[in-house]
Amino acid sequence: MKELYLVTDEGMLHGRDLIQVVEETVIGGVNMVQLREKKASPRDFVEKAIALKQMLTRYGVPLIINDNVDVALASGADGVHVGQSDTPVLDVRQRLPLGAIVGLSVESRAQVVEANWLPVDYIAASPVFATPTKTDTVIEWGIDGLAWIRSVSRHKLVAIGGVKPENAGEILRAGADSLAVISGLLLPDSPREAAAEFRTILDRYGD
Repeated sequence: MKELYLVTDEGMLHGRDLIQVVEETVIGGVNMVQLREKKASPRDFVEKAIALKQMLTRYGVPLIINDNVDVALASGADGVHVGQSDTPVLDVRQRLPLGAIVGLSVESRAQVVEANWLPVDYIAASPVFATPTKTDTVIEWGIDGLAWIRSVSRHKLVAIGGVKPENAGEILRAGADSLAVISGLLLPDSPREAAAEFRTILDRYGD
């Protein structure tokens, strides 16, 4: 099954409860969640991760922590996602339990090729399209870039950045296995309905 991957951003919640909003997206069709906390204190990060993990476990949805192995271990999360300037993949893999999920962002062709030799479970093409939530990247992959990645990579391919219902089908046809969405799931008045719209598109493309 193609995945709908929520990446959190509390700045988009406008006072709504993080756990409730994430649960709504899961009911709508999200089947992987990454907790990304750039400004929270270590204690707050762990507390949010524990609460999310407890809720997601009821739905069988894995929790991924953005670039913090300590938080992942403390909360019992299912894995860690890192970028190119974060903790090295080999260090992350060494510290996590056997079977944990490790994801890696790729922002150049050289990084895609290098990732073939790294012990990661997926690579995230970042960003597919330019987006206000990803301002520190050096490339916009586009549809042709995704198709190139699919042709050379041995890993599951996650597409993130500017992913919308209007372009989701094109992204999936280019070879993405998973759609990672931030604003498209967190900003709508009904996160559940937003997730359901993406899920309908994903299900058209099967396994």
